[in-house]
Formats: sequence, C-alpha cells, structure tokens
Amino acid sequence: MGLGLENVEYEPEQFPGLVYRIRDPKVAMLLFGSGKIVCTGARQTEDVPKAVDKLSEELTSLDLIKK
Repeated sequence: MGLGLENVEYEPEQFPGLVYRIRDPKVAMLLFGSGKIVCTGARQTEDVPKAVDKLSEELTSLDLIKK
C-alpha cells in the first residue's frame, strides 16, 4: 500500500506480476515474484535507469529491499 493505490495494479488471476506505474519518467514497471523486473513504455533509453532508481528508492524507503 505504500506505493500508492493509484500507481499499482495487481490481479494475479489475470497477470502474474504487479504493475507499478511511474509518472516521471512515464513508464510501467512489472515486478514478479521471482524478483525480476521489466521496465516498459520508456520513450528514451535514459528513462530506464531513472525509473529503476526511483523504484529502488521507493522500495528501500518502505523497507522492502536493502541496498
């Protein structure tokens, strides 16, 4: 819930991953139970590391991952 309900979609019956949408850069991150992450929707390659860093900061601040 810490990621914000407006940014998260999780329907395991439809899709096995959690979809986390980031506004800036405008991308969707797909998080899977295996620990793998897919970044989709980036318009420029520079947006991918920005999105990964933002996701990492969010998950670290929620104490869901350790750096």
